[in-house]
Amino acid sequence: MIAAADPAADMAACRAAIRQGSLSFHAASRLLPAKVRDPALALYAFCRLADDAVDDAVGAGRAEDADAKARAVLTLRDRLDLVYQGRPRNAAADRAFAAVVQEFDMPRALPEALLEGLAWDAVGRRYDDLPGVLAYSARVAAAVGAMMCVLMRVRDADALARACDLGLAMQLTNIARDVGEDARAGRLYLPANWLAEEGLCPGAFLADPRPDPRIARVTARLLAEADRLYARADAGVPALPLACRPGIFAARHIYAGIGGAVARNRHDSITRRARTTKAQKIGWLALAALRAAATPLAPRAAVLHAAPVPEVAFLVQAAARQRPEKARSDALLAVLAQLEARDRGHAGGMARQRLG
Repeated sequence: MIAAADPAADMAACRAAIRQGSLSFHAASRLLPAKVRDPALALYAFCRLADDAVDDAVGAGRAEDADAKARAVLTLRDRLDLVYQGRPRNAAADRAFAAVVQEFDMPRALPEALLEGLAWDAVGRRYDDLPGVLAYSARVAAAVGAMMCVLMRVRDADALARACDLGLAMQLTNIARDVGEDARAGRLYLPANWLAEEGLCPGAFLADPRPDPRIARVTARLLAEADRLYARADAGVPALPLACRPGIFAARHIYAGIGGAVARNRHDSITRRARTTKAQKIGWLALAALRAAATPLAPRAAVLHAAPVPEVAFLVQAAARQRPEKARSDALLAVLAQLEARDRGHAGGMARQRLG
């Protein structure tokens, strides 16, 4: 069993972390039943703090940033190892997440997909096309959707595929909202071939991120793809437990509302950050409750049984227990080895500086 000094205090810390770091999820989570809400808050707190640890790993310059990000991802790998060994680090989010892993038999491939996505961030990976962006989004967002299904004790492959659609849609919305913020931090998630079609050079844009009708068109194109995935995801909500449906519809509408705010800003995410109001969130929560109440009366949509997007198929298989659990994927091992080499190089350089 997972030892915790005070499980209630650990959960309170997780709630505080989500309240401060993810207002959209915090609002949607209020519509989940308590038996799902608390594990979900523990899951999101661990994932959110892991993401923040990598994003906040900055130094005096880009090279130092890369070294710090490498160390942050390797530290997260070690934390995840401890969680799955049943002896988590002495921190509220780690203890709470370890309890969730134990209670729900969480497949290790799911949080390790998130780890791989954060490792891709640490090595500064860029994405040539939409499938590349979806592969990244699968790891940092759809994996969380699959884990949420596990918390609802849903292992049906069709429901998992639609949950992953929702995760992809949310991440594409995040990318569209954060184009300028990401660019100023040296990050770019827009498909390179879409930029090329608009006559845009990624290096030039990152060097001087300014509003541009061509970037706005790429952003609009990404949000159109998100809308397609939101529509596919809707078909999966009736496959979830009745009490969970309002919270999932709420998350769907709140995040889609962020995309709507980007559109109202004429798809300018460089000089303006899309925001939604408290009144809008309340309206989306009410809409979610109404849609959830109507689901028992509505016929199941055929798209429920659509094949998963190729980039999330491995998540569906892992959560549905359709394949044996592997200790760690070859792709993840490869990117972690790359980060370890960078970290060793940094440590060696520091040692040489001290000796010199």
